[in-house]
Amino acid sequence: MGGEQTITFPGLVGDENKPDGPVTAMEDEAKRAQDFLHLMERAKRGRLKIYLGFAAGVGKTVRMLKEAHALKQRGVDVVLAYIEPHGRPETAELIAGLEVIPRKQYEYRGIVVEEMDLDAVLARRPEIAIVDEVAHTNVPLCRHRKRYQDIQEILQAGINVICAFNIQHLDSLNELVQRATGVVVRETIPDTFLQEADQVVTVDLSVEDLLERLKSGKIYSPEKIPWALEHFFKIANLSSLRELALLEVAESLERSSAAQAAGGTGPSRPQVPGRVMVCMASGSPRAHTLLRKGSRMAGRLNTHWFVVSVETPGEAPTQIDAGIQRQLLENIQKARELGAEVVRLKAKDPVPALLDFARSHGVGHIIIGRSQQPWWRRLLGRSPAQRLIEGAAGFDVHVVSFEEED
Repeated sequence: MGGEQTITFPGLVGDENKPDGPVTAMEDEAKRAQDFLHLMERAKRGRLKIYLGFAAGVGKTVRMLKEAHALKQRGVDVVLAYIEPHGRPETAELIAGLEVIPRKQYEYRGIVVEEMDLDAVLARRPEIAIVDEVAHTNVPLCRHRKRYQDIQEILQAGINVICAFNIQHLDSLNELVQRATGVVVRETIPDTFLQEADQVVTVDLSVEDLLERLKSGKIYSPEKIPWALEHFFKIANLSSLRELALLEVAESLERSSAAQAAGGTGPSRPQVPGRVMVCMASGSPRAHTLLRKGSRMAGRLNTHWFVVSVETPGEAPTQIDAGIQRQLLENIQKARELGAEVVRLKAKDPVPALLDFARSHGVGHIIIGRSQQPWWRRLLGRSPAQRLIEGAAGFDVHVVSFEEED
């Protein structure tokens, strides 16, 4: 049988968007004032607890519902903002006796769709709201595109949230999960959401026990079991996902310990040398791979990270087509969702501009993509990537290969 690991983050302190460097007395006072305001805002914000699993059926929703019953018995005002029983009798039985916020119905393209009623949750204003299916994409008529964004608004309103999702939904693990399992996960959550959690509980189960639950009909209806066994619920897939979940918990625990040892009081990241910089070209079709690499590295190093693009005269908005401009904006949005600070520079030559930025902002790790130029063009001169590597004395340069995707 598997076990579980609980990681508790007491709070947040500091402003991680400020680069290191000498500051004036006035700047120092301003930072202290900002830190205090940050503490005040944090106190107003609800607390977030996450049940993290590696596959459907490990027991995340059941654990949340059992906790909800325990909280109710202790006199805590708890409601079920959204629970998806998936036709499982055990889950349905645990819903009984708890207050459920009715779902809101939307008519979209001739189909009636039910979503969590965010406004009803905010108006009810419980002490704790239980939310399932965090990675879900809302119907376009909703206020937010994703359910995790609904949760963020609930937290900002001062309501505590207990929620659950599986490790394969973390955005930075998207390509890794696809390579390990052959499964493309469409619904993703930015890693910053997990990093915002005040407590993370892993719901672990041995692969053998999970497969036994599946075969006995406790996860899917009988007609779906053969398909599940032939596709997602293969032993190799489940073992890989379980390993990823345990690794993520170990890294989260290490980040928490490092923050506390550095004098922090929770998952806010202390300002340490060796920040991460991802170099992103305009309209790069593989930018998401670079961004996920940057997010994972910054998480492991417990440091701030930048996504930097350089606009050369030939890449001015008036010089590039609408498709490339749209791709750049999408990449910038994805970088912000993953927790990066996005910086856009203007320069005739991108290489010196990138290196100057790295030196002035405490960067220790530079992530670039392998040049996609044909071999005959590379013979005519050094690519920007080659020149950056040659000039990056004092930096660790990580060159990401896209051959596996190709």
